[in-house]
Amino acid sequence: MYLNIGGDMAVRDTAIIGIFDLDNTSISAKTREFLGSAEREGQVVPCDDLPKSFVLTAEYGMNRLYLTSLNTATLEKRMK
Repeated sequence: MYLNIGGDMAVRDTAIIGIFDLDNTSISAKTREFLGSAEREGQVVPCDDLPKSFVLTAEYGMNRLYLTSLNTATLEKRMK
């Protein structure tokens, strides 16, 4: 099954490691460091609008971080 994360983007639900609120998690220095590292390594897939959350996936030995303009509650409802 796939999860629509906004726009024309969808990710396989079995590949999802976690869905995180960008405002709450970016307070931590470790998370900011992780996000910066992922961006430097080309693992970030941006969204069209202002991002509210990010979806971390691992599939085929590659990690991807999808920025999305949807909030975590909306993504959680779509998972059900």
